[in-house]
Amino acid sequence: MKGIFVVLSGIGDLPCDMLGGKTPLEAAETPNLDFFTTRGKTGYLYPVKPGIVPESYQAMMSIFGNDQFSGTRGQLEAKGSGLKITRGDLALRANFATIDDLKDGNIIDRRVGRTLTTKEAELLTKSLNKIKFPCEFTIKSTIQHRAALVFRGGFSDNISENDHYYSGKIKISDKIVNIKPLDDDENSQYSANIVNEFLEKAYNVLNKHPVNEERRKRGLFPANYILVRGPGIEIPKLKRYNKWLSVAYMPLEKGFSELSRMKIFSFNYPKFRSLDAYENLKQGLEKACKFSIKTLRKHKKDFDYAYIHIKEIDLPGQDNKPFEKKDMIEYVDKTLFKFLRRFAPPNKINLLVGSDHSTPSRLKRHSADPVPILLYDPMKSIPRPAQRIPVSNVLKKSKNNPKLTRKKFSEKEARKGDLGMMMGGEMLKKVGFVR
Repeated sequence: MKGIFVVLSGIGDLPCDMLGGKTPLEAAETPNLDFFTTRGKTGYLYPVKPGIVPESYQAMMSIFGNDQFSGTRGQLEAKGSGLKITRGDLALRANFATIDDLKDGNIIDRRVGRTLTTKEAELLTKSLNKIKFPCEFTIKSTIQHRAALVFRGGFSDNISENDHYYSGKIKISDKIVNIKPLDDDENSQYSANIVNEFLEKAYNVLNKHPVNEERRKRGLFPANYILVRGPGIEIPKLKRYNKWLSVAYMPLEKGFSELSRMKIFSFNYPKFRSLDAYENLKQGLEKACKFSIKTLRKHKKDFDYAYIHIKEIDLPGQDNKPFEKKDMIEYVDKTLFKFLRRFAPPNKINLLVGSDHSTPSRLKRHSADPVPILLYDPMKSIPRPAQRIPVSNVLKKSKNNPKLTRKKFSEKEARKGDLGMMMGGEMLKKVGFVR
């Protein structure tokens, strides 16, 4: 194996008052990331380009050398969810959400308070799939409040969304909105009408569903509405990465990796059974790190590169939970990066660490801020692996290593790094991971 690319989703942040003016990354104890930072090079990356607030799929499209508009969230999500899709099928990413009613249309919570269990989501989608409708469709629950929705037939994807949360240019609405055609084509109008009709029928099923009646009795938000985004009818044609393995476990990353011709290694995400979403995320994070380590050990001679996408760090930023974000960063450091510290140098494997976007806690959404990146090349590091200098000497100035001063992997340090500023589409080539 020549290189490992670790994506820490949403790791970029802004100074937080709760953390004494530090970002979660600055506040976190990360001795293993700092080990690589001290011996490597840092810089900062605009996943797409300056001024763009990227969705996750747009960032990954760009970072792997594709046009950010060469695919849609819906198509990637459906593909990664295991749904069969053909050209012309309208695929959308869906969220179970909570509204007061269709008349007033106030959005109470976009994610049902992050308390929708796996079993509840499966029961709801089972009922939704029984709706009598003018066309064939499938809705599949994935992880927590997430789902993928596909309408089968010859549709247009030139329609609006009713979920503008991640848009940096559209004012976030606290009310539901109708899907609208974005051109004068009859098929676009028909496609918008189909989605609107389904959303209304879905509300009528969900609002009175026994699952939601029970949730109300328990004082929980009902999952009585569906927010959709990322409509797409064209299966993306992406650049091929045939000699890469991918550790991916979320539908989006699985779909992207499959269409990029990577060999996917995955696992079943822990089922969400309680009311504590962060306990479930912790279980998922632990499994992701352990599975990544196992996969790298087993397949280090089978592939040229590895792509590992760690999703959970992004979510505390969306909920303004900087302490939880800090804790997750520390966990990844003491597990995955502790392993990589022992694995990469002796095997002469380059390590690239980056992110798909910043998710500042105080904004509770993605931002246009750049993300820190780190490149470690064991053959160019000081000292080189073969010298076997004790770790304690590597991380501080000493008579043996007068040139080395411990550096912190952080947004601030990255701004001063030798790699400088990069754009998403050029990074992998500049760091030598692609030709």
